[in-house]
Amino acid sequence: MQTGDKVGHQMAQVAAIVLAAGRSSRMGPQNKLIADIAGKPMVRRVAETALASAARPVLVVTGHMAAEVGAALSGLDVTPVANPDYATGLASSLKAGIRAVPAGCDGALVLLGDMPRISPEVVGALLEAHAGAPERIVVPVHESRQGNPIIWPRRYFTELLQLEGDAGAKRLIAAHRDAVCESEIATDAIFVDVDTPEALRGVRGERT
Repeated sequence: MQTGDKVGHQMAQVAAIVLAAGRSSRMGPQNKLIADIAGKPMVRRVAETALASAARPVLVVTGHMAAEVGAALSGLDVTPVANPDYATGLASSLKAGIRAVPAGCDGALVLLGDMPRISPEVVGALLEAHAGAPERIVVPVHESRQGNPIIWPRRYFTELLQLEGDAGAKRLIAAHRDAVCESEIATDAIFVDVDTPEALRGVRGERT
């Protein structure tokens, strides 16, 4: 990590985890993660956003159609992490990513592979918030609503590794609400994921 970051804090080493193993069951036969958005596969856009930040390494958890997702990431400086249990739900992918975080990292930025509107500026704001409060869970907020991506300090990794099913880590945020650092974000992109064909048309700018 460069020491010249002008954020007023010493930047901790944070890994980025892109969750890209899901089956896209609500999309029909199409895998949303490799769907084209303005000339690039969706998952590639998310990975490039992570790579544009100071977070390193960038880990991409794959499962369903892993070869195709890997091809969509061709040429990028990312580390694939296989999740053979992806069919059991989101928690298995999160745990696979957390297990792959190098020991030298102080935390993990968890990005969802189906949120292509997240910008490098959003990620940068979250990393800056983490630098100022490295022991707190950093959650983006817009108009009083919490969204994604989220930065988890290493102290919560053990609890993340105990998650099961498809619920993600929302219950841990609720359980540790006094340890949450909310970072105000001036965009609703932190809520926009692509779960349906209608949502895909929306992020493409097409009429639904």
